[in-house]
Amino acid sequence: MGTKKVVYNKTGISQLPNDKPVLYRIETAGDSLNYTGTAMRGRVQDRIREHLGEIPGAKVRIEQFSSINEAREKEARVIKRNQPKYNDQNK
Repeated sequence: MGTKKVVYNKTGISQLPNDKPVLYRIETAGDSLNYTGTAMRGRVQDRIREHLGEIPGAKVRIEQFSSINEAREKEARVIKRNQPKYNDQNK
């Protein structure tokens, strides 16, 4: 599926597609992964906006999937492999 990277602010987030479930990654300016999560179709922008002001990040990268289950499976692998600073490490 598609991927997209935008600036981590309200304007950047509003440019993200909302039509498919996604895995999103909040990254610092140096591409260090701070947080990863999933969002269902129709909730992508809202879910990412929930993190504004809480996690210091410069970019948001999304990867679209055909189902939320596929996105959640990839999320678990990413968290296990990268151990992002703001994720619960027990996933």
